[in-house]
Amino acid sequence: MNTRVSHAPATGHGDSPSGHPSSTTPSIPSPPLRTLRPKRHGRRRTLRRNLRNSVADGAAFSIMVGIGETYFPAFALALGMGEIVSGLIASVPLLIGAFLQLISPFAVRQLGSNRMWCVICVALQGSSFIPLIIGALYGAMPVWGVFAAVSLYWGGGLGAGPAWNTWMETVVPFRVRAPFFAMRTRLGQAGVLLGFLVGGLSLQYGKQNGNLLLLFAAIFTVAAVCRLISARFLSRQTETVNMHGRQLQVSIGELVGRIRAGGSERLLLYFLAVQIAVQISGPYFSPFMLGQLKISYLHFVALLATSFVAKILALPACGRLAAVFGARRLLWIGGIGIMPVSGLWLYADNFWMLAGVQFLAGAVWAAYELAMFLLFFETVRREERTSILTMFNLANSVALVIGAIIGGCVLKTLGQCREAYLFLFAVSSFARAGALLVLRFAPGAELTLPEDEELGEIATCQIDDAEPINGPRAATVRAS
Repeated sequence: MNTRVSHAPATGHGDSPSGHPSSTTPSIPSPPLRTLRPKRHGRRRTLRRNLRNSVADGAAFSIMVGIGETYFPAFALALGMGEIVSGLIASVPLLIGAFLQLISPFAVRQLGSNRMWCVICVALQGSSFIPLIIGALYGAMPVWGVFAAVSLYWGGGLGAGPAWNTWMETVVPFRVRAPFFAMRTRLGQAGVLLGFLVGGLSLQYGKQNGNLLLLFAAIFTVAAVCRLISARFLSRQTETVNMHGRQLQVSIGELVGRIRAGGSERLLLYFLAVQIAVQISGPYFSPFMLGQLKISYLHFVALLATSFVAKILALPACGRLAAVFGARRLLWIGGIGIMPVSGLWLYADNFWMLAGVQFLAGAVWAAYELAMFLLFFETVRREERTSILTMFNLANSVALVIGAIIGGCVLKTLGQCREAYLFLFAVSSFARAGALLVLRFAPGAELTLPEDEELGEIATCQIDDAEPINGPRAATVRAS
């Protein structure tokens, strides 16, 4: 992925002080240090402001996920829609949203701005909570209404992702990208955990006092406000339009041809293979813990929190590994690490063993997710990224549904007993190991660093300059 930046010659750098040829003895131009220093300091301030706004955007996004998105299935149950609808609400709207976001490349080309499209999508995602809030206050809502609102939620979120990814490459310099996004993601995990705990405690209080739906309205209101705040911080980040160049549309046929020819896009196949393997067992861990192991709700929340804490602790080391050894090596560490964690549930027969497995899972997933995010910058060219990642979002959602269907068929065939669940977890581990074969044959991406001297000076700043010293402190996990 080439990111070369051409420079026009500076005034006065010709054969004479005026910049025009001269037949006399050429004068030696003075170093332009004093001229460029204010500009460099200005760009450094812009970079710091952008990174602080990016972290603040991530803060609001993460809290929204923890306090809002997490409780969509529980909201369906609270409305009396049953367990089947509650289960479908976690997958069907995601797939519908993936189809809705296919408009993203066209919209970005028409608007001429990745930032503008991101802000529109994020505001739309925040607005999707409004019908849910009304339904909670009213005390009833049709099934199709819940599905429509959640589908709009996913359409807005997925629609913003590819454009945000393309835009962020021009905002965050390469040399601080790995540690910055590690820090941002680490704080994002803390935000999701905070939102999850506050939402859970609020709903528990509402259930005990007979005001459950009222509390759903309250937490969805908080989620909506957080996402709209996120849109505000997104709009405050700069966009260097001339760095984006022309947005190119890549057809499905062309992308498939590149993958078959062994292009760097083949790495996307590995991500899809992992998604299928993980979703074979992923949706069924909660029913296994609550239904088969009969653990308490307190222990259930503690186990989920353990995974978040492990990610928070592991991400700084993951960022350093990516900066020193590269994102691809970090992906191998994460890919090998996630392989056995599903199968380890075969041997976890008490809370503390389960907590150990969850901690290990959180650490290796931190490596995998950070590497996956960073490799999107390296494997897909900037001018094609919005188009390709839009198609990837759709394929990823389809892979999620395929994996969940496979897992459901296994449980239906073997019966919903403890042994069937354990067999399912073992199948998932073997499938993750098989996915490593795809990674083995995926070529690495060649990356050319920017040659812009001014950008180079900014990029060599300490990562402390990227942290929000005087601003909001939080981060994000997905493209937001």
